[in-house]
Amino acid sequence: MKKDIQIPKVEGVYIAIVNEYNEIYKTHDWNAYIINDKDVDLELVLIVTSGYSEKKVTATFRKKLDVLPKKSYAKIEFIPEELFTLNNEFKLTFFEGNKIYEKTYLFRKNSINVKAFQQIPLMETKGVLVK
Repeated sequence: MKKDIQIPKVEGVYIAIVNEYNEIYKTHDWNAYIINDKDVDLELVLIVTSGYSEKKVTATFRKKLDVLPKKSYAKIEFIPEELFTLNNEFKLTFFEGNKIYEKTYLFRKNSINVKAFQQIPLMETKGVLVK
């Protein structure tokens, strides 16, 4: 039965971590975003995030979006810099039409830094991107 379940490959949906200026606190903050670069809306988007290493594990964070419109992005969470020394995992599940999609995005430890910046689709900024 398990072999009969087919989960299609996720394309055009990314996770990015961007360093942005926070007007309220006058600080530069690191924030995670989900990017929908597809030409269709994503429905019932569930994101489960956690950080881990051999010795440490963070709390699990969950976020739900009813709809992520086509060619758009949404903020997932603020990420403190002390978590950059951990592997940061983002598990994504969503519906596109009547099909369920699932993918895990992994930012390996110490991979979130200015040297890894690249242009982020749709956001007109630079950051660290996992496709």
